[in-house]
Amino acid sequence: MELGLSDDELALRDGTREIVRREVVPVADRMDREDLFPRDVFVRLGGHGLLAPTLPTELGGLGLTYRAQAIVLEEIARASPALALSVGAHSNLFADNVARNASPEVARRVLPEVASGRAIGALALTEPDAGSDAVAIRMRAERRGSEYVLNGSKQFITNGPVASVLLVYAKTAPERGPRGISAFLVRADAPGFSVARALDKMGMRGSPTGELAFRDVRVPLEDRLGAENDGVRIMMSGLNVERAVLAAIPVGILVECLERSVAYARSREQFGQAIGRFELVQEKLADMYTDLQAARLLLYAALDGVVREPGRRSASAAALTFASEASTRAALQAIQIHGGYGYMRDLPLERLARDAKLLEIGAGTSEIRRLLIARELLGPGFEQDAPVPPPPGPPPTAG
Repeated sequence: MELGLSDDELALRDGTREIVRREVVPVADRMDREDLFPRDVFVRLGGHGLLAPTLPTELGGLGLTYRAQAIVLEEIARASPALALSVGAHSNLFADNVARNASPEVARRVLPEVASGRAIGALALTEPDAGSDAVAIRMRAERRGSEYVLNGSKQFITNGPVASVLLVYAKTAPERGPRGISAFLVRADAPGFSVARALDKMGMRGSPTGELAFRDVRVPLEDRLGAENDGVRIMMSGLNVERAVLAAIPVGILVECLERSVAYARSREQFGQAIGRFELVQEKLADMYTDLQAARLLLYAALDGVVREPGRRSASAAALTFASEASTRAALQAIQIHGGYGYMRDLPLERLARDAKLLEIGAGTSEIRRLLIARELLGPGFEQDAPVPPPPGPPPTAG
């Protein structure tokens, strides 16, 4: 289903598919087995413009849309969801956020090397005690003259162990709670910054994830994004776009699982006939196809929504929730269709199943996304920080 892709978008898809076939497919299994981040492949993707499709051309990007960014991620995810995750964290979570919120001078200084892949970007938000409750971060940024001093730690940071520059959230006015957060750019070579440890994950291996430490890290005033204490606005708008764009990764997993399963069902014979003739196999294929079509529709609606109605969060939350859960189902069903072969590491299906699960956890868990959808449907008074109304009084007595 093309969903009305333009000629330029079709050309981008086909070109990205060929680059992925040549550059990513040969290293995808090794990335998983060795938990290897392919820095050379990453740089080559940057040379083709795939690390910054939405950045303006004057900053080294392609000047395209979020839809184009999703097309790129879907194609990479078919071969390696892990590399797609690192590319998404680099191009969307970091580069897009900086382009939207940094001063023109900072953008010109930072983004061209990020677009090329010479520098790797990361978003540092989550902390050991602040995951789903993102605004509960404890990291401090104390203003001292013309700079800030950052202290604290971050956890589960995609690209953290290999990042050159990070977008970091910290409390500048802790007494103001969520309204006391600011956003900063931090170079990985800044004194006091360190990677406390790289984390060993179930899936998405080859996409480095780490725990980061900040000990008296000094950040110049000009490297604050937006106004002081305006970080929660940047954070929430970024999360909304992130959910919409990253939904392309599970869509890519769905496509790969379905195409492999259809091909196998046509060629694999048991009891004297192709297994595709068995109705229970046909049911699985039909369910996978239906999930893929629905996931694609939600993805493109969300990509349209973050541009037309940037304040609404339900479309992006729905897109990522449905696509992530559907991709996990599809990967497990693909393994079932392939039988014993699907369970072996000779095929990528078990890797796709492990990779798919992360998308139900990252960018807000499926449970948190469902809360966002429900609260937006219910309207004012049901927001996360809305006061709980008092219980009703006793019923009136008769007489």
